[in-house]
Amino acid sequence: IMADRVSTQRIDEAYRTIDPVFLRTPQYINKSLGELFSNRLILKIETLNPIRSFKGRGADFLLSKAEKNRPIICASAGNFGQAMAYSCHKRGVQLTVYASVHANPLKIDRMKAFGANVILKGNDFDSAKLEAKHAAEGSGARFVEDSLDIETSEGAGTIGLELLEFPERIDVLLIALGNGAMINGIGKIFKERSPHTRIVAVQAAGAPAMIESWRTNTLVTHSTVNTIADGIAVRIPVPEALNDMQGVVDDAILVDENSIIKAMQLIHFHAGIVSEPSGAVGIAALIENIDQFKGRTVGTIICGGNVTEQQLRSWFGGR
Repeated sequence: IMADRVSTQRIDEAYRTIDPVFLRTPQYINKSLGELFSNRLILKIETLNPIRSFKGRGADFLLSKAEKNRPIICASAGNFGQAMAYSCHKRGVQLTVYASVHANPLKIDRMKAFGANVILKGNDFDSAKLEAKHAAEGSGARFVEDSLDIETSEGAGTIGLELLEFPERIDVLLIALGNGAMINGIGKIFKERSPHTRIVAVQAAGAPAMIESWRTNTLVTHSTVNTIADGIAVRIPVPEALNDMQGVVDDAILVDENSIIKAMQLIHFHAGIVSEPSGAVGIAALIENIDQFKGRTVGTIICGGNVTEQQLRSWFGGR
């Protein structure tokens, strides 16, 4: 059964509503990168905006519908928090973001620069999220949860609307899977308007809870995660988002850390784009499954580009 939480009508509405700074991002065939994999490779670049990630789409759509004066509390590994901070700041809404004590310092600084109050609690994103939920209870603030609050998926779905305008038939989309907002939004619109396109979820093998849950149709959680892809390092899936994946996602791939680093380097070399690990997992999936995608037209979304100076040096410096 098609999950009906995500509405294609609201994705269309989101496209008319979202701050244009996040919309109409570059999408093109990257010939030299595609030649490495013997396919036609479409890159969709979501890093060229004030927060360097696709999360601005969902956050801005959510804020357009939110109560004007009610404070908001959310949790983030960094990119969603920046997106919320940007959209809240623009509208004068008070925001508190809970992030892990190990969160990317660049992402933390950006959240603060956009005016968010940032509280560091817990060893990872899911621990920080539990702290945020707890803090919101009885505070009068609204707790916003990425991928549970459906506007986050519908905002991300506008990426799908743009990809549908691509002049060639797209055989496969390789989409990073964190809590599911992006794949559920894009997948929903493609299943309705381009059903032949295969929607493939990609996760880091060091944080496989969502894919394991999807494959077994049960809620699989982990006590720890171990991946450089902090933006998709989920160990406690959102059950509603798993449900949204039913009938929308066709396949799933787990990729290892070395492939992720190699993918970031290839994107940098062939596209001149700095991708964070989460944004490179689609290319990592091509590295590990080259035969599966030969001769196809494959699209992937470089969905974030927030890396620290130290990460820049260690991942991109010693080519």
